[in-house]
Amino acid sequence: MVTFYVMCYRLISFSTLLHGTSSGISLQKPPFLVAQASPKRHRFEMAMWVPFHVTAIVLICIVVMTHPSERVNAEPTQDRQALLQFISLTPHANRVQWNASRSACDWFGVQCDSNRSFVYSLHLPAVGLVGPVPPNTIGRLTQLRVLSLRSNALTGEIPADFANLTMLRNLYLQNNHFSGEFPAALTRLTRVTRLELSSNNFTGSIPFSLNNLTHLTGLFLENNSFSGNLPAITLNLTNFNVSNNRLNGSIPNALSHFPATSFSNNKNLCGKPLQPCTPFFPAPSPSPDVSPAQPVEHHHQNLSTAAIVGIAVGSAILALLLLSLIIFLCCRRRPRRAKPPAAVSTARGGDVATSSSKDDITGSVEAAERNKLVFLEGGVYGFGLEDLLRASAEVLGKGSMGTSYKAILEDGTTVVVKRLKDVAAAKREFESQMEVVGSVKHENVVPLRAFYFSKDEKLLVYDYMAAGSLSALLHGSRGSGRTPLDWDTRMKIALGAARGIACLHVSAKLVHGNIKSSNILLHDATHDPCVADFGLNPIFANPVPSNRVAGYRAPEILETRKPTFKSDVYSFGVLLLELLTGKAPNQASLSEEGIDLPRWVQSVVREEWTAEVFDAELMRFHNIEEEMVQLLQIAMTCVSLVPDQRPNMEEVVRMIDDISRSVSTDEGLRQSSDDPSKGSDAHTPPQDARTTPRSDTS
Repeated sequence: MVTFYVMCYRLISFSTLLHGTSSGISLQKPPFLVAQASPKRHRFEMAMWVPFHVTAIVLICIVVMTHPSERVNAEPTQDRQALLQFISLTPHANRVQWNASRSACDWFGVQCDSNRSFVYSLHLPAVGLVGPVPPNTIGRLTQLRVLSLRSNALTGEIPADFANLTMLRNLYLQNNHFSGEFPAALTRLTRVTRLELSSNNFTGSIPFSLNNLTHLTGLFLENNSFSGNLPAITLNLTNFNVSNNRLNGSIPNALSHFPATSFSNNKNLCGKPLQPCTPFFPAPSPSPDVSPAQPVEHHHQNLSTAAIVGIAVGSAILALLLLSLIIFLCCRRRPRRAKPPAAVSTARGGDVATSSSKDDITGSVEAAERNKLVFLEGGVYGFGLEDLLRASAEVLGKGSMGTSYKAILEDGTTVVVKRLKDVAAAKREFESQMEVVGSVKHENVVPLRAFYFSKDEKLLVYDYMAAGSLSALLHGSRGSGRTPLDWDTRMKIALGAARGIACLHVSAKLVHGNIKSSNILLHDATHDPCVADFGLNPIFANPVPSNRVAGYRAPEILETRKPTFKSDVYSFGVLLLELLTGKAPNQASLSEEGIDLPRWVQSVVREEWTAEVFDAELMRFHNIEEEMVQLLQIAMTCVSLVPDQRPNMEEVVRMIDDISRSVSTDEGLRQSSDDPSKGSDAHTPPQDARTTPRSDTS
């Protein structure tokens, strides 16, 4: 086409030249002018013929140029071939049916530019795409502006040819199973403004080369397994989230203006807006009768003689008083010499026993009261507050009630210390509530081992659960070798958590008040669940959880502002929906991709798209649809808007247990197909066993 334009230009130029030449060039007349003899008439006819010739050439060129063959049947041929190759190599849901006889611009999820010459955007969210993205497919859509493949089951690494998508503005890849290090190809997309990689299996460090994306305003990397230090990202970001990873070190100043929720649940990450990079809680304040002398020593040269004499006399008197107090305490303790000097005995009914080493050093009754660590009945530990102060610690997570730390004592003992904030209860009320909480004993409840109360600090001590929380298992900490959470494990967690909450309601008459997936902790090897953080609402001034757990909160709490047994049932129903869908109910605060989980499930079920509700990870297992639907029905009953229409937790346990019993009766002991070592026993599962995965596309 360009060659034709050049040819037209040359013809027109040459014809014009002929018309403007007065001598030296002989023109061949057309046949109908040969018979004419008059010179004047000859010049007139030549003057008429040459413009006619030029005009004809111009008209022909205009007609051809304005009606090229490509515009007769506009079709992005190369983009069409790339899309057909992508969809043919990637398993997907039935609703993605691209008719090869129609234009690619009319296909589901495909949008072309106004001239239909290239693919402008590709939207395929939650359409059941499974397996890796084939190379040399999407990477050939070089004019693409928007790409959304979120909420599928895509695996593997991002193809390197994504670097060809240089015109891309928005990229949505969240809620898949992509793995590997941060895709280097994405750091070359200099026009991208929004990058969504959350809830995948990415590992390694976050690269400094993200600063190449000079137009980037939204970066979402939460719920992965990124590790190492955060780079100093100096872009003009308005949205940023790296929570639920394995990052450590200090937060760069360039990112410190984002809220704490953007950095929560990262290993050893500190600095503004999180806690300072210091020990996890400060040592007890010095005794008031010792501290005033310290600043005086630095400035005595500036004092008058009378002041110095007064200080000396006062110090002597103070020393005598301290010596008398020490002698009194030693005499008082002499009959107890047979007992271990630093032992911490178990308290029952509120009686306490403390480590004595700190008291012997300070000799202060007030310090002894401040250092009292109360161990509850059945405790298995024997350490004091001083041991906790010397322990190495790392942040496990921040919640609406405080911050949890993993503390490793000098003898190797590992415990969880929860540092409470905004406690309104007085000392006696606090101790009374902790005794009630500590009295709960059940295999699906995390036991409270000890507590500490002072004016400045309120601490709780629990057992350390090495496998972490259900939230981390579902949405984060997904390394490259992660095994998807199978259906049997989800059923075990649902039943165990229900039993734990039922124990609180029936045996202890306690309202949990803060049920969420991060408060369901798991044993390391068996994934047996334990309910944590229960019974703490009465000690706070505002018993209603903050907006961070709004997705679990029953609607009536907004009016009554008081958690009840029925509001616990609602929260547990949301937890069941989270297990079934794989979606977090409080994602809405992170991006526009978030949802109100109960309302979303209701809308999907109402449209008779029930299969679209379930987590894509469960699609690899066969013959579990009936059980999933049964558990979904229980969950929807629990999240009824009317409290009286919700079952109690005993009924919930019975309904879930009935599902488990029916499965055990029909199929016996089930084996997960994800572990090849479990298929060689004498009891071979049936050919159509429900845990048999679909054909591997990775």
